[in-house]
Parts: sequence; structure tokens; C-alpha cells
Amino acid sequence: MSIEIWLALLSAAILISLSPGAGAATAMSYGLNHGVRGAAPAVAGLIAGYGTQLLVVAVGLGGLVAASPRLFLTIKWIGAGYLIWLGLSLWRSDTGLRLGLSNAPGVRQRFVSAYLVNITNPKGIIFLIALVPQFMDPALPRLPQLLVIATTLLIVDWSVMTGYSGLASRLRYLMQSPRAVRWQNRLSGSALILAGLVLSTATL
Repeated sequence: MSIEIWLALLSAAILISLSPGAGAATAMSYGLNHGVRGAAPAVAGLIAGYGTQLLVVAVGLGGLVAASPRLFLTIKWIGAGYLIWLGLSLWRSDTGLRLGLSNAPGVRQRFVSAYLVNITNPKGIIFLIALVPQFMDPALPRLPQLLVIATTLLIVDWSVMTGYSGLASRLRYLMQSPRAVRWQNRLSGSALILAGLVLSTATL
């Protein structure tokens, strides 16, 4: 891959990661409720989900999702429903986390929850099917190019999601009163519900 193509890929990766979506909403929600360090397992889960989508596209299974409206709809509604359920759970909660993480959900729970957010977003797979071939040269070996593309996308997304969670975590120190906690939960819940509703509008 030439440096010019890689720079174009890097630019696309940054714009993709910065765009609002389920991943950004999840990273900010965990950052707001758990702090940037507490959100790290969730960010790792988002990246693992993104990596799984890249693997699916790389082995060609993404074409099956693109070609099967029923499978696409099934995955889409599972993902949208999960996000909305998380958002509603936050809306109903009147408790928040203190600055320590002793009461926070376990590392595995945060990782798995965030992983499910990304892995159940079929729009991400469809998008990758359209994106990845744009940066591949048919005359060159396929595997090294896929590795460069996947590594670039994952590192950029990890950096941006960490940035989102860090930005949100700065707000949590200003929101420790019971009333602020309720609004914090409602803000985080609304972001997740909105992300779920946006995901539900995805089409092939």
C-alpha cells in the first residue's frame, strides 16, 4: 500500500470514528458514569466488536448479511433493542457511581456490553464492505493489505473512543449531587436510546 493511499485511509478512519453513532454514545456513557479508566474495558469491547466486523468482512461473510434482508433486519433489531434497553435502564436509575470504581460493573460486564453494541450493528458491516475495497490494490497480496487497513481502523477508533470517554469523564466530577446523578443518567440513557433509534433506521 502506497503512502498516499494509506493517508487517505487514515483520513477516512478518523472521520468515521469521529462521526456520532452507537460506539461514540457508548464510550461517552461509560466515561460519564465510570471515568476514563473505568470506561477502558468498554472501549476495549467496542474495538473487539469492530475487529470482529472487520474479520467477518475479510472472510467474506459480510456479503451474506448484505445479500440477506432477513438476516440484516434480525441483527439490526437485536442491536437497536439492546441499545434502547440500556438507555431505558439508565433513565430508570436514580443511583450513580462514586469517584471510586468499587461499585462499578465488573470489567467483563463492561467489555461484553460494549462488544454487543458494535457486533449487533449490521450497518457497520455493510459500511466496511463498501469501504475496505476502496483501499486495496488487486495486483498486490490481499492479506498484508487487510492487516494494514484493519490495524489503522482499529487504532484510530480506539484513540477516538478513548477521547470520547475522557471528554465525558471530565463532566462526572461536576455531577455528584443526587439531582445531577439523575440528569447524568438521563443524558447517558438518552444518548443510548437515540443511538438505538438511529440504528433501527439502517437499511441495506
